[in-house]
Amino acid sequence: MKIVSIVGARPQFIKAAMVSKQLREIHEEILVHTGQHYDKDLSDIFFQELSLPNPEYNLGVGSMSHASQTARMMMGIEEVLVGEKPDWILVYGDTNSTIGGALTAAKLNIPVAHVEAGPRMYDRSIPEEVNRIITDHISTLLFAPTQISVDNLRKEGIEDGVFLTGDVMLDSFRKFSRVAEQKSTILDELGLQSKGYLLATVHRARNTDIEENLRSIVEAFLSCDETIVFSVHPRTDKCLKKYGLFETLFRAPNLVLISPLGYLDSLMLTRNAHKILTDSGGLQKEAYFSKVPCITLDESTGWPETLEDGWNILVGSNQDKIVAAVNDFSPQGKQRNVFGDGETGKIIVEVLSNDMPISNTLNLI
Repeated sequence: MKIVSIVGARPQFIKAAMVSKQLREIHEEILVHTGQHYDKDLSDIFFQELSLPNPEYNLGVGSMSHASQTARMMMGIEEVLVGEKPDWILVYGDTNSTIGGALTAAKLNIPVAHVEAGPRMYDRSIPEEVNRIITDHISTLLFAPTQISVDNLRKEGIEDGVFLTGDVMLDSFRKFSRVAEQKSTILDELGLQSKGYLLATVHRARNTDIEENLRSIVEAFLSCDETIVFSVHPRTDKCLKKYGLFETLFRAPNLVLISPLGYLDSLMLTRNAHKILTDSGGLQKEAYFSKVPCITLDESTGWPETLEDGWNILVGSNQDKIVAAVNDFSPQGKQRNVFGDGETGKIIVEVLSNDMPISNTLNLI
């Protein structure tokens, strides 16, 4: 078969790395990079470290409003699909690249396969939530990472074509953790000791674009006694400077500000952190995989499994809650095997390859 895979953002590169290689052993894959993440630190380095094949098409869309970005993507993807005439289009996650690819394929009557279908935050003010819901409802094959994801889809009337596969990010985590241990020198470069620091990331619009929320998070970071390594997303950097917060953070004795890292360095910082502070769904899972307590700077999460097992806590942007969690939060629960066994990429390719019946939900883990 010919399969067009759509990627455009850091989390999708990580997921595609575990599917693309296996897919190309059997089928013809055409990789399309929308250019949603175009910064070297958020794009190029991931292709290099993860040994992702160079994309056959790079649309170079770049940053703009959600509507404009998605429209530009759809125009470029449509041209690719009309020319390539694929049997399937494969999309990942919940970004504008995801919905852009899925909508374009649906209008051309090309079946859509969605990796990471079913997670819900139950908050439609979040653009990514809307992207994932719409993509799920127009997909033919839905690869759900957890049982809760399967249950969410069933509640919305989606049962045909749903496969419980596990989470492909666990595949990447297990494979590249070993590589990171051999190649990454980030701890030495930053003068860090294992479990001697907190790792922080902030990138969600509700935290960066609302000054009150970002200021509250910054004040919480400044109030902490522990060293915080703060990986600053380009959007966050822009907002910190806009609100006059950057210099304060830069001069703070307990803050180490760094640019976004490649996957290997990011894994090493995650696995060796004392705690994680983040609004990233992907990092919440990587913290869980690493058995590192996670403090989520949001009011909801797409990964309630991490809350149920006691390894994640929601604090939003509230300064007092953030500081209290840094000081007192300690996981009490035992982790379950809720994200699969690290063979999700293989399962996804098998489902696509074997033309399995899609009239029933299959539990494949």
